[in-house]
Amino acid sequence: MHLQRIQVPDFRALKNVDITFEKEFTPRIFPFGSQNGGGKSTLLQLIFVLLHCAGNPDRLEFIQNLLHGFEVNDESGKRTLAIIDIWDGSKTVKLDFFVCNESFIPKDNEVTEDNELKLSRPIPPANILKKHNLLDITNLDITNLNTRSFNFGERLVCQTNDIDIVEIEPFLTDLSNKMFLTAHISQIFLFLQPDNRKSLFKTQANNQTNYYQQIKTANSKLPGFFTYDFLSIDILIEAFKKTRDDDFKQAVEKGGNYGNNYVKLLDELNNLLSNKKINVQPDLSGINFKIDGDDTELYPEDLSHGELKRLCIYMWLKYNKIEDAIVLMDELEISFHPDWQYQIVRDLEEWGATNQYILATHSYELCNAVTPAHVKELDPKLQARTIQ
Repeated sequence: MHLQRIQVPDFRALKNVDITFEKEFTPRIFPFGSQNGGGKSTLLQLIFVLLHCAGNPDRLEFIQNLLHGFEVNDESGKRTLAIIDIWDGSKTVKLDFFVCNESFIPKDNEVTEDNELKLSRPIPPANILKKHNLLDITNLDITNLNTRSFNFGERLVCQTNDIDIVEIEPFLTDLSNKMFLTAHISQIFLFLQPDNRKSLFKTQANNQTNYYQQIKTANSKLPGFFTYDFLSIDILIEAFKKTRDDDFKQAVEKGGNYGNNYVKLLDELNNLLSNKKINVQPDLSGINFKIDGDDTELYPEDLSHGELKRLCIYMWLKYNKIEDAIVLMDELEISFHPDWQYQIVRDLEEWGATNQYILATHSYELCNAVTPAHVKELDPKLQARTIQ
């Protein structure tokens, strides 16, 4: 999958956005930036929620939350939210997401058995929409939903003329499994409920706890959503357990000849830590580290945030087998030394070469790791020294 183009006429801070991500570029890594307040994080979240949630009815609440207050306010009965072009490997599929009210939905006249037109009896909305190559994402009137994000009778609809209507839902489902968003836990996530977002800025002692708990809840419902803080050391332990089990399984299948998955993982992780080595407890209950040439034991809390973050991103990509995916990464450079901000582009290219990466960033070093044509911008744009 490859996101080729995103157009957003008017959503929150985003105005007249039109960005193209060329599929023939190598690497398929696109930093995009702006000065503070340009809407970078909003754009990533909009793309993610539309493409990760539209193909899964269990995630409808996150679309509702994101679009809270987005209203149809003109006579057409329709307001465009975003137009997204996706390359699926053989063709480009244009997905037009818009909010509309009942006045926009086409009305069909029914023909009776004696060929007389029977007026004013519309086909049920779902059938009308499909006849006009429209897919109702909300699938029911907003008045029946717990969270009122739209006005009465409004619905989110997706239209495409590039594939047959019967293929839209399977396409969106497949696309949803290829969409990922990573961000720092301190980000304001617009797909949380509005009241929970506001709680982060209130003075009561338990409000921040509630906000972060909501992030964890969202993480459990959105498999493509990852904050850099969640994996901690647990994913490393789980990965070692998996490689141990794989090696044992191989020994059973091959008459006692154990595999080398465990040793390979150990070598890969040691290569990520320039002057440290990783040690796994024999019972796989914990991990510590040692500096080369020094027997002093270091524990995860002794590593820098940047070291832990690099380990976790590597593990997240490699051991979740994220491939042929669209990976949206917000402020990836946080906690990285400038050298590592430059290096992380090479890392992503090595760790998941079949993926497309779109990186919202303030880092000049990260932008300089690719060609000037790779770098995309939103208004207000970065200063001219973005690319050296």
